[in-house]
Amino acid sequence: MSKYIALLRNHPGFSLLWMAQVVSLLGDWFTTIVLSVLVVKYSPNNSGLAVSGLLLARFIPPMLISPIAGVLVDRFDRKLLLIMSNVLRAIVVLGFIATTHNADLLWLIYLLSVFQFILSAVFEPGQSALIPNLVPTESLVVANTLASVTWSVMLALGAVVGGVVGAVLGAEVALLIDSITFLVAALLIYQIKDYKGNAAAVSSDEHHQDDKSFREGLRFLRRRPGIASTLLVKFGSSLGNVDTLMTIYATQLFALNIWENVDGEQLALGIMYSAFGLGAILGPLVLNRLHDGSVPALRRMIVIGFLWVALAWVGLGLAQTLALVCLALVLRAMGGSVNWTYSSVIIQKSTPDAYLGRVFSMDMAAFYLATVTSTLIHGSLIDAVGVENARLVALGTVFIALIPLALWSYLVRWLAQRQQPVPAAGD
Repeated sequence: MSKYIALLRNHPGFSLLWMAQVVSLLGDWFTTIVLSVLVVKYSPNNSGLAVSGLLLARFIPPMLISPIAGVLVDRFDRKLLLIMSNVLRAIVVLGFIATTHNADLLWLIYLLSVFQFILSAVFEPGQSALIPNLVPTESLVVANTLASVTWSVMLALGAVVGGVVGAVLGAEVALLIDSITFLVAALLIYQIKDYKGNAAAVSSDEHHQDDKSFREGLRFLRRRPGIASTLLVKFGSSLGNVDTLMTIYATQLFALNIWENVDGEQLALGIMYSAFGLGAILGPLVLNRLHDGSVPALRRMIVIGFLWVALAWVGLGLAQTLALVCLALVLRAMGGSVNWTYSSVIIQKSTPDAYLGRVFSMDMAAFYLATVTSTLIHGSLIDAVGVENARLVALGTVFIALIPLALWSYLVRWLAQRQQPVPAAGD
């Protein structure tokens, strides 16, 4: 833990960004659990496709707006963009309170989710691009591992606390807390003082130094296959998105109806998300002991991440108890967290600052594309086979998960044979 504490102590700007992440993520899981349960209750026949609709409302808008978001992140002050995104999301989340006792307002849940995640489409690449502005290159693995572990801890904690708060105190309280956390996060980011703004220079071999367009970002990736290939990682890890199945498992197959006046569906979903959060903590911490932080080593570790993801789908398909479901979710999250963390570090180490926003926005667009596709297919399949046969959908996803595993394994060997030098960030 000493290296993480030292990072926070020696880099106060990153420390404030990290604290903002802690606060906002705690509230995020309150909203995720509350809205997921409301959609299931409000939809006809507890439709799996209705759950997928909520996820699509969260993921399609960022997928479509990511190219614009990346240009904004490279063209304007990243700190200011993060503050504005948080303040506006606080306002949007308050609107969800109107839906908590009215099934006729199911459409409003979808609409507000669209606005919330349009704003998130600016925040996510902005935050990832801001980290190299706040810490030195040699600290990027530690910084991204801390960010990943923090996301995971807050998932594990926030999911349980959010499930309990939503079940005991009501959905309105959970949503109000989330809105407040966005405002606190904005205030913390505002206090960052050691941020010098986006670097103006790009590498000397680029011919369009002042071109901040999305098209120039695509041209940059065509010239850098080592960076472009990294966009497969988050995309491939999200083929077979787990959120729809978790919601169906929690509300239809493994609800914990053991106490009166306590919503067992929210409680079961909170436990599942907590298991997922635990796995996301363990993944990078386990593999960080096995590599030196170099780009080639990180690429090899991602192979292990893809393998864990594939094995987890087997476990989800065979699980007959909530405990076994949680074990499979731990393994699924370990693989996904490794892939997310290490692919982000590869991009940060390999990409000049002036292109970071656009590269990260395209990375997120690929993630959203896989998530949207998988969510829609999973929801449709669950409706087709029936919620009682949802495990068959998980087993079928195993074969999909093997495709990115095989493709990435090939790319790692191909890139090693090319022995293409990786430029330092800012070169």
